[in-house]
Amino acid sequence: MSLPGLALAQEGGLDGANTAWILTATALVLFMTIPGLSLFYAGLVRTRNVLSVMMQCFAITCLMSLLWLGYGYSLAFGEGNAYIGDLSKVFLIGIGRDSLAGDIPETLFMAFQMTFAIITPALVVGGFAERMKFSAMLWFSAIWLTLVYVPVTHWVWGGGWLGSMGLYDFAGGTVVHITAGVSAITAAIVIGARKGFSNTSMPPHNLAISVAGTGMLWVGWYGFNAGSALAANGDAGMALLVTHISAAAGSLAWMVAEWIKYGKPSVLGIITGMVAGLGTITPASGFVGPGGALIIGIAAGLVCFTATNYLKRVLKIDDSLDVFPVHGVGGILGTLLAGVFASAGLGIFSGFGFAEGIGTMMDQVRVQSIGVLSTVVYTAIVSFRTYALTLLEN
Repeated sequence: MSLPGLALAQEGGLDGANTAWILTATALVLFMTIPGLSLFYAGLVRTRNVLSVMMQCFAITCLMSLLWLGYGYSLAFGEGNAYIGDLSKVFLIGIGRDSLAGDIPETLFMAFQMTFAIITPALVVGGFAERMKFSAMLWFSAIWLTLVYVPVTHWVWGGGWLGSMGLYDFAGGTVVHITAGVSAITAAIVIGARKGFSNTSMPPHNLAISVAGTGMLWVGWYGFNAGSALAANGDAGMALLVTHISAAAGSLAWMVAEWIKYGKPSVLGIITGMVAGLGTITPASGFVGPGGALIIGIAAGLVCFTATNYLKRVLKIDDSLDVFPVHGVGGILGTLLAGVFASAGLGIFSGFGFAEGIGTMMDQVRVQSIGVLSTVVYTAIVSFRTYALTLLEN
């Protein structure tokens, strides 16, 4: 008896192939957090904090899912105004099995976006790993999702002012990586360094675990970027290809930079370079071709390597797991370079090229710069206040 209903849904615009792909992409993005990110972080911390960081990733997954269901999705993607959505979709009111977002079920679109809302605050954990109480972490993550992630998502993807301005952010350079990176370094500054940070070696306790987690992140990132096309088409294919190219280029660029500076490469360096390459290509993944991705990946490896060393060795800021120099700096770099290497065909262009001429490129870079600056400033201010509040209460 359900078959006629399915047929009607398809006639009304449901695309089975696109739906199947986004179902797969949603699972891949969730796979990035659990087990990918949790294993990546678990291998990098000291032995006594392994279960703690894994517990934090798991709890964030559960908490963010319920908050996204309750009001997060509505405020991010409800009509609202240029700065925040409305409450018309709280607890998915009015959204049924046959409701569509484009040509896929809206429930699926909500679930896909939910996985982004999960991994972003989980990334922030790396900034204060080993030195925040579990209760404070939960309070912070809940408030941060509400006051930072949800509004910025609406600005960029939910019909807000940055999206209307024409910002290029295909899969989360501003929404995910800049917000997570800026929040992480804010935490490192507010909370302060771990005991012995400047004079005690704190090597990762098990890099094999981190390598396994990084491999899961690499695979899951295909769903993260290619899934953001919201269709099984050429844009998704190009996004997947450039994601892989940038990851490979970022890995090798970081490895070479480390080899030159320290006389030998390391497994920690090559996997961190891969994450930098992935984070940097994320905002540009639907707008550039393989040539642009190659340059972006190389730039990611070199710039993020430099930023990591400068932050720890010069500024002496204890961003425990390098969230800002990898994700924050990578997100900023990738968002700006999306304006440089973008092509009019939304990912179809396969060369190096620039954004339809110097004039058009400069206009787009201006828009990208506004998106970066506004996201950085807003996130820093709200995160600082949120950290101060949650630490005071806990």
